[in-house]
Amino acid sequence: MVPFSFCSVDMCALPEGGLFHPGSASLLLADLHLEKASSYAARGQMLPPYDSIETLRRVAALAGRTGARALYCLGDSFHDRGGIARLGEEARGLLGELTARLRWTWIVGNHDRAFDDPLGGHVVAEAELTGLWLRHEADPADPRPEISGHYHPKYKVTLRGRRVSRPCFVAGRSKLILPSFGVLTGGMDAADPAILRAVGRDARALIPIREKLLGFPLAA
Repeated sequence: MVPFSFCSVDMCALPEGGLFHPGSASLLLADLHLEKASSYAARGQMLPPYDSIETLRRVAALAGRTGARALYCLGDSFHDRGGIARLGEEARGLLGELTARLRWTWIVGNHDRAFDDPLGGHVVAEAELTGLWLRHEADPADPRPEISGHYHPKYKVTLRGRRVSRPCFVAGRSKLILPSFGVLTGGMDAADPAILRAVGRDARALIPIREKLLGFPLAA
């Protein structure tokens, strides 16, 4: 975990793509997109059907390593409104264990606005954590400190003639966007105009590596 301060709140950036708030022992994750493979399969594009259980195993491992007592999912936890019903037995069991053990909060996103049975935890449109507002998509019109997901940001650079990318956080003065935590999700260039409009022209890509938080300016 790499400690840093966001809007005067002590946080830790996790190389796996989540945030940890030590003061409340809260883990923040965005865009799990559970059951994305089965959603694609229903439309004829066959993908290995193991994304949900692998993503949930990563969640469980991270919760155990950090000692989290609470977990906030910042929207698009399921790839579509039918994702909960399609969960396999093992994934359903693990999710039930996690929501029973942790104070689990589902924040709705554009993919999963209709939560019928979240298998534990409670569902909200947005939440507040020590003065930070947690929602799925950044609201440029809201001046309050905010943490969100939605964009799946990746820092992209050309090295030795090869284009490489890595999931990253994107931070501005009062906005912080998390990378996607799901194992079967793509990503948007962190310097994309949509992200810069959401975060502000002072946006930086942040990548936690070992005990350092590397920062890269994104505005031209």
